Amino acid sequence: MAGGRPRGFDADEALDQALRVFWERGYEGAALSDLTEAMGINRPSLYAAFGNKESLFRKALERYTDRQAVHVRDALDQPTARAAAERMLCGAADVSTRPGCPTGCLSLQGGLAMGEDAVATRERLADWRRAGEVGLRDRFERAKAEGDLPAHVDAADLAKFVVLVAQGISVQAADGVDREQLHRMVDIALTAWPA
Repeated sequence: MAGGRPRGFDADEALDQALRVFWERGYEGAALSDLTEAMGINRPSLYAAFGNKESLFRKALERYTDRQAVHVRDALDQPTARAAAERMLCGAADVSTRPGCPTGCLSLQGGLAMGEDAVATRERLADWRRAGEVGLRDRFERAKAEGDLPAHVDAADLAKFVVLVAQGISVQAADGVDREQLHRMVDIALTAWPA
């Protein structure tokens, strides 16, 4: 072992394992012993490779954003506002029910119930959720300017509605609701789309 890391240490694989622990147990529920066991390293190796628990969580959230929650970014590239909303909602259903992954959304599972010691992490997750909403709001403002959405539509309220439904989808997935039913709920939510 060099520096406490096993021979053949794969930082990406270790980060994937940490992501899974955070996703399943939340930030506060993920003990360092849980993380080191899942990652196959000891505490000094964790600190050397990833910094402290908060830093590890930040890196896990970045990985989640880049590999799991790509629907958030993809939604903003859709040709219409309605397609953007549909991609956001269907993506929430898909990522929350992906086979072989924990159910629900890391940003909700990971951070709603946190103590005072985790204020920075709680704020980071809130910022992450707000960034998705701001991106949608801006996309909907563009849609209004292009005539794709009626002028009377409040882009901020519409973005809040889509995010609210997406978060509800994640909560329902964590409660065991299957992907097919969640997609039916997306269809129902989209019936409220402004004409």
